[in-house]
Amino acid sequence: MPRAFLIVIDSMGCGGAPDAALHADEGADTIGHIAAACAAGLADSRGRAGPLHAPCLDSLGLGIAAQVSTGAPLAGFSNVLRPGASAGCASEISTGKDTPSGHWEMAGAPLQGTFGSFPHRVPAFDPAFIEAIAREAGIPGVIGQRHSAGVAIIEELGAQHLASGMPIFYTSVDSVIQIAAHQEIFGLERLYALCEITRRHADALNIGRVIARPFVGSVEEGFKRTPHRKDFAMPAPLGNIIDRAHEAGRRVVSVGKIGDIFGHRNTGQEIKGQDDIDLFNKLLGAARTLPDGGFLFANFVDLDTDYGHRRNVDGYAAGIERLDPLINQLLGLLRAGDLCIITADHGNDPTWRGTDHTRENVPILAYEPGGPLRAIGKRNTFADIGASVAKHLGLERPISGTAWN
Repeated sequence: MPRAFLIVIDSMGCGGAPDAALHADEGADTIGHIAAACAAGLADSRGRAGPLHAPCLDSLGLGIAAQVSTGAPLAGFSNVLRPGASAGCASEISTGKDTPSGHWEMAGAPLQGTFGSFPHRVPAFDPAFIEAIAREAGIPGVIGQRHSAGVAIIEELGAQHLASGMPIFYTSVDSVIQIAAHQEIFGLERLYALCEITRRHADALNIGRVIARPFVGSVEEGFKRTPHRKDFAMPAPLGNIIDRAHEAGRRVVSVGKIGDIFGHRNTGQEIKGQDDIDLFNKLLGAARTLPDGGFLFANFVDLDTDYGHRRNVDGYAAGIERLDPLINQLLGLLRAGDLCIITADHGNDPTWRGTDHTRENVPILAYEPGGPLRAIGKRNTFADIGASVAKHLGLERPISGTAWN
């Protein structure tokens, strides 16, 4: 019985979303602009230089996916597919450009309706909303209350947080409330409890995620976020590929923040890690023991959080180059009949203005050892990914999507 692996390289969009102009993202192209910057010598830094070097992703068709999406070649890529590889791209039909909607749709259950969000003003949150949360949580209030990148607002308000005992609340153009607090002084479990309270109050506003953002450090030494981030998401739509696998009695393994994104419903064994490299090494261990018929769903978030939002082109390029040989190791563990799909959930072009996600198509890189070349092309919805996984595993089709295999 075949197995399936769905690997999400968070934010590695490939440009060209049909409705990008509606999001002020027309022209954004995460992988295209990174490859171009590398080829031009504009992404050289300590530890990396020259054209983007990702031979495994190249052999899986990343350059082909980018060209299908934008019509332009990807700088430095050969577009020579390894046997068993097929490539294309997909557009998102869900509104927004955030993590939950992207993952839910690729799992075959697109978001119905629209997530709520907060205005670009100070304060971004309604005072009555914050007062209700503070009263229930027993905190003196909150600070921040505006759109911001996480690292910047922690650096700016970390000292005030320590002096006042008030957590830092902030948001972005996404449907999200992020809450930052000192992991040791405020307390990690206390932060998680505060997020659970905020999650309940956010339900009425249809907010997609509440995210705990613990950090450590001091005023003298500076502040640094820790790996103990935790997402409190709205329940995922029913009838997605995880549900289908669980209903069929298949082994499900969720790597990274997949469990958080899908509300820990039917997400099976959940594997966490310190960073993408640690997480991928744990994934390799899980791949060796995944039984016949099993489904492994993974998200690797560092490119998004560490480099995309921080508009760090050379860091993003180096991050891709670190993941590439690990992806090649995964491919070496696949058996005849297995399917591995590598994709993304949205874009986060580090050359783009601002600090937010970008509305882009995503690559679809499908690999079946010994399998045929598939005509993936340009898909009209991410849901075709989930439908293709379901067909490969012999599962009931998710509620949306059309398989290419």
